[in-house]
Amino acid sequence: GRLMQLRHEAQPYWVHIVWTINALIYVLGIWWGMYWWKDLQDWSVAWFFFIAAYAIVLFMWAYMLFPQEFSPEVDFESYFYANRRWLFGIQTVMCLMDIPETLQKGAMHLRPTPAPYPWFIASLLFISLVGLATSRRRIHAVLCVAWLAIVLCYMFLSTLARIAGHAS
Repeated sequence: GRLMQLRHEAQPYWVHIVWTINALIYVLGIWWGMYWWKDLQDWSVAWFFFIAAYAIVLFMWAYMLFPQEFSPEVDFESYFYANRRWLFGIQTVMCLMDIPETLQKGAMHLRPTPAPYPWFIASLLFISLVGLATSRRRIHAVLCVAWLAIVLCYMFLSTLARIAGHAS
C-alpha cells in the first residue's frame, strides 16, 4: 500500500513488483492448500508446530520484499538485490517445508498429492537456488516471470484435475 502511495516518488523495480505478486499468489495458494487440514481429527503438537513454523517462514519470505518503513526516495532495485540472498534463502526453506506438508496430506488421506507436484516443487526449488546463487539482473527477470507462470499453471492444473476427478 505504501508503495502505491509513493508511486510518483519511489523508484519501483518491475522484478520486485512481480515478486510481490508472486508472494501474494503463493500465500493465497498455500492458504487454500492448508484448508485440507480441517479434516484432520487427531493433531499432534509436533505437526501443529511444523504448520505454524511453515506459516512463519511464509511471512518472513513476504516480509523480505519490503523495508519495514521506507522513504519516498527508496530504490527498490537496490533494496531487492541487497536482500536477495535472504529472500531466496527463505524461499528455499519454504519450498523444502512444502514437501513434507504436501506429502503428509496425501499420507493422511486429506488430499491426494497432485500429479504435477514433483515437477512443480522441483521447479520452484531450482528457481530459489538460482536466485540465491546469482545477482545477474537478466536472470532475475526470467526467474520472477518463471515462478509466476509455474505457480499459476500448477494451481490451474491441480484445480482442473480435482474438477475432473469429481466429474467422474
